[in-house]
Amino acid sequence: MKFLILFSALIIQTLSFCQTAPLSVSVMNYEKIALEGEQVIFVNQSSKIQFKGVSNDEGKFKVDLPAGKYDIQLKSIGEAMDYSTLEIPELGPNQFYNEMWMEVMIEEARSFTLSNLNFATNKSDIKTNSFKVLDELVDYLKLKPEVKIRIDGHTDNVGEESANLTLSKNRANSVKKYLISKGISASRLSTKGFGESAPVAENTTENGKAQNRRTEIQIL
Repeated sequence: MKFLILFSALIIQTLSFCQTAPLSVSVMNYEKIALEGEQVIFVNQSSKIQFKGVSNDEGKFKVDLPAGKYDIQLKSIGEAMDYSTLEIPELGPNQFYNEMWMEVMIEEARSFTLSNLNFATNKSDIKTNSFKVLDELVDYLKLKPEVKIRIDGHTDNVGEESANLTLSKNRANSVKKYLISKGISASRLSTKGFGESAPVAENTTENGKAQNRRTEIQIL
């Protein structure tokens, strides 16, 4: 759901007292408006150790990074994509990290599909292997308490059109009930069923049908 990450100049000075690089991060959109609740992950390429930060209401956070090369990821629901890399140089004798800063500019999608969300065939029962992606949606909503969403259910064209419409509504409501059970306020959630009326692929192949059986999230 995140499309782009951009960085400002990085500044490193010496002769301070830090053995790790203190990195100040600012997260904003293209209108320079601070974004709250965005999680940025720094993954050390060698050790795979992760260092994480979540932006506050001013779009800022701080993280201390040891020397090394890092993949920088922006956490999205169901995925954490690599967007860039960062290298913290090794220190020489009598050198210390002093200051480092970064600006992250992102564009956030207003809608996205919940990948790996599966239901029992012709039912609205959520399969247990789908709880992980729903829990990530819960985490997202808790990080962004001001966000309201609409849960859209879609089906393929197998069966009666009226039955598919009902099934899509019931599946969207199942997702809503799960989110409520995890502490998300019902006032932040709405649902809509589209049945088979809004396909994203041809229903002439099994792959196309699978793509059309989906649950989408709209950011309101």
